[in-house]
Amino acid sequence: MNANVQIATMPTAADLLADYRPGNSFFFASPHATLLAQGTLAVLPRSEGANELQTLPERAARLLAQLKQPGQSLPMLVGAVPFDPMQPAQLVVPLETRKLGPLSFTQSERQWRPMGSRIDMEAVPAPEVYVEGVNKALGRLRAGELDKIVLARTLRLTSPQPINLQQLLHNLAIHNTHGYTFAVDLTKGQTSKENKTLIGASPELLVARTGRVVVVNPLAGSTPRSADPEEDVRRSQALLQSPKDLREHALVIEAVAEALRPYCDPLHVPATPSLVQTSTMWHLSTEIRGELIDPSISSLALAVALHPTPAVCGSPTELAREAIKDIEPFDRGFYTGLVGWCDASGDGEWIITIRCAVGDNQSLDLYAGAGVVAESSAEAELQETSAKFRTMLHAMGLNQES
Repeated sequence: MNANVQIATMPTAADLLADYRPGNSFFFASPHATLLAQGTLAVLPRSEGANELQTLPERAARLLAQLKQPGQSLPMLVGAVPFDPMQPAQLVVPLETRKLGPLSFTQSERQWRPMGSRIDMEAVPAPEVYVEGVNKALGRLRAGELDKIVLARTLRLTSPQPINLQQLLHNLAIHNTHGYTFAVDLTKGQTSKENKTLIGASPELLVARTGRVVVVNPLAGSTPRSADPEEDVRRSQALLQSPKDLREHALVIEAVAEALRPYCDPLHVPATPSLVQTSTMWHLSTEIRGELIDPSISSLALAVALHPTPAVCGSPTELAREAIKDIEPFDRGFYTGLVGWCDASGDGEWIITIRCAVGDNQSLDLYAGAGVVAESSAEAELQETSAKFRTMLHAMGLNQES
């Protein structure tokens, strides 16, 4: 008689991805760890003042302190912060949190799975209108009003069949194990009955805090990848030597370092950028490291001090933000905001919300932007946004031009 023996296996990070459920989960995978949070113990209340962002760290610290219990694991706040400082964040303390190592996949798990839906696509603004907007911004840049501005556009995808967000997250994750893959429920504490999800695969860390160690990794200056290996190498080396992209990158690094100096000593800022790659883009990257002067400063407080960087807004910040409102014909919402987590000790990790979409099981709004400086070309920036859309479009199984 043969016994039916079942061998228990330890859960893996890929199991956390498989357990993600839209509407009730927060998923966050970094190169170092994978986090799945489920349920809602508490929702961070809105600010009574006008500027939501300004009071965010204080409100978050107060909520986490209230929920901290002796002998239990530290409570954690997870979710998303919008681009506009006047709009409310979507941050919650989950009922259950599981955290494991970085994502890795078996050969069968790594297989891309088709979404299986017919998708209609509409660009907002239309490509020619986006070019007009960039040219308008170039006029301000060349007149000396701005040093840099980031202009974005959207794609609205609609499907007659339900869009499987869980499958979309899987498709994003298998091609992004060296970056940050995320999904955030946007409905907790909201009056709207629509179940909206923020989902994406960002290459860009805003800030991570572990104890007193702070790591910031801005990206600015980009070029599309090529399927031809020799051409791909040529493009990467051209990016490293591009005066336009190096200037764009330097503007970001100077602003980020200036924002960090009141909080960190020492602060190490490399003299020259390096390259990082995604499946669709090459980026100029600089990893900045520092040590906190005051260990009570949380990762969320650091994120708020840095947000928005010139990598997603422009420089000077307020003038660029006003120009964005004037030129972009849509509300960015959580695009170019923040996604991440912060626990009651202040440790945490926050990324910049790019290569992303917001939607439900019938439609998705995709976002992509490009940094514009005086040396930019409107057509080149349009091509850059098209290349950045490919992260989400490929995950959907779409290869048409955008």
